[in-house]
Parts: sequence; C-alpha cells; structure tokens
Amino acid sequence: MAVLTVPGIDLRSGDTIPVLGQGTWHLGQGRHSRAEEIRALREGVELGMTLIDTAEMYGDGASEKLVGEAIAGRRADVFLVSKVLPSHANRRGTTAACHGSLRRLATDQLDLYLLHWRGAIPLQETVEAFEELRAAGLIRNWGVSNFDLVDMERLLRLGGGGAQTDQVLYNLSRRGIELDLLPWCLQHGLPVMAYSPLEQGRLLDHPVLRGIAIQRRVSPAQVALAWVLARAGVCAIPEAGTAAHARQNRAALDLRLSELDMLKLDEAFPPPVSPQPLEIL
Repeated sequence: MAVLTVPGIDLRSGDTIPVLGQGTWHLGQGRHSRAEEIRALREGVELGMTLIDTAEMYGDGASEKLVGEAIAGRRADVFLVSKVLPSHANRRGTTAACHGSLRRLATDQLDLYLLHWRGAIPLQETVEAFEELRAAGLIRNWGVSNFDLVDMERLLRLGGGGAQTDQVLYNLSRRGIELDLLPWCLQHGLPVMAYSPLEQGRLLDHPVLRGIAIQRRVSPAQVALAWVLARAGVCAIPEAGTAAHARQNRAALDLRLSELDMLKLDEAFPPPVSPQPLEIL
C-alpha cells in the first residue's frame, strides 16, 4: 500500500523528515491495548507520519519493542528515531545502548540517534561515539534532545557540527525557545523537533483554544497542533494511542489558522519577552 506524503524538512545531512511525525513516550505501557497502539502507529505511517520517535527510556524499552512490531515489514517506509540515556552516553555505553535499541526495534540501523539530555559524561565522548556508530552504519544521523542554547553552542565548539536536530518541549504554553534557541537552530540549519506539542492534553480546555476550535469545527487538539506545525523549521511528534487519534493528528496538518486565530492565541499564550530556562517534561 502506498504511503501518503506530508511536507518535509531537510536535515543538513541531506535527509528529509516529515513536519508531522509520531511520538511514543507512553506507548507499550498499558494505556491502550497493544493491538490498538500498533494499529495507531501503522495508521500514522499510512497517512504520511513516517517519522517515529522512541527511546530506550520509554517503558524501559517497551515502547521500542512495540514500534519494532508495528513497523515489521515496513521498515523502509519509516524514519526511525531513538535516544540514548545520558548515563549510558560514554563511548562504550552508547554503543551498547544502540545495539540494545536496534535489537528491540528489530532493525539493523537507526535513521537518527539522539542524546536524551545533558548528563555528566563529557559531550565530546558522546559525539565521538555517535560518529563511530555512524561510520559503522548503525545510525545514519545523530542529534540531541533537551539542549538549551548554551548547550548547543558548546556542542558546536566541540566539533558537533554533525548534529541534525534538537528535540525539545514546544507548544502553545511552552514558548520560551522562540526568543533564542529556535532562531539559533534555524540560522544553523537545524530543525527543531517538538515533543509534547499538545502539553499532553493539559492545555486543551483553555477557553480561547476551545472557542477557535468550535468556530473552525475542529478539535482543540487540532488547533494547538496546527499552531506548532505553522512554525518554520519545526517538526511535531504528537502521540496517538488509537488509530482514530492518529487520523485526528494528521488532519491538523490541513488546518490553516487565520491571522485573527494566531492573534487570539498570542494573546492567550503570550510569546516570551525575556530569556527563559529551557523547559523539560
């Protein structure tokens, strides 16, 4: 079956990722039936949300195992992302963690491997480990997650020019990156991957969001997701535990918010006016 296409964002490596992918933070951990979560991921792939993001931390590998089952027979259609824990991110530990993720995902290569957040292990050692994995063909690209502007500048000074993305918390209620980190990443050709673009559902009862949704005959979640997708250089990775939820996420890509909608959202969720610490969930 042919996979639908969605607009893409180019990585510096020459690869392209869809602007809308799929997150898996809570999948494989009993929120929904395993069969339903697998259907959700497969439905997302069919709809063009071919980027699937996971991590060794999610459910202690349970999410990776679920993803591996979901993409069986469809690996070539998927841009597969996983992450190494900071405590594993030395030279030997990164290699071992990568092999563990590959085994759980039932594949021989990751399309993108991220350092989940900054830890005590020197960045230089992690970068060298990533480059060794890339040279060995175990990963195609590498990047980071939860890095603030200072972290990114340090990474670049350490020879981290091979980094392809920074995955960070970004949504209507978490806009701190707009002042410094997001412009810096765009200037350096680094897409930002927005996790929890719906704030895990916590902002969806906001009256302004609900009012726009009623007027546009869509859901508040679709309005919030459409707002993230309207940002240049940003890829969003919402999670869906059911096939119906996956379809709703995909429909947000076709929603075009008006200038008045955007003004209302700016008033309800003001952009930052001074530097803020990077927020993390």
